[in-house]
Amino acid sequence: MATSTMTATTEAERERRVAEAVHSGEMEGLRVTPATRADAQEYIAGRIDSDELVARARARYGLH
Repeated sequence: MATSTMTATTEAERERRVAEAVHSGEMEGLRVTPATRADAQEYIAGRIDSDELVARARARYGLH
């Protein structure tokens, strides 16, 4: 869940980071799934931190 590192970034900064990551992936021909977008919204809102966001993505694709 959210930790003290979460306070180091604002919601706007997290949103910018997600937008950049999505754009980068799309430029490489990747598609962002609805589940990944939902996780990204959780991150943007500050309900999960970046470590949790990455852990969810890794679990979704079996990259433990």
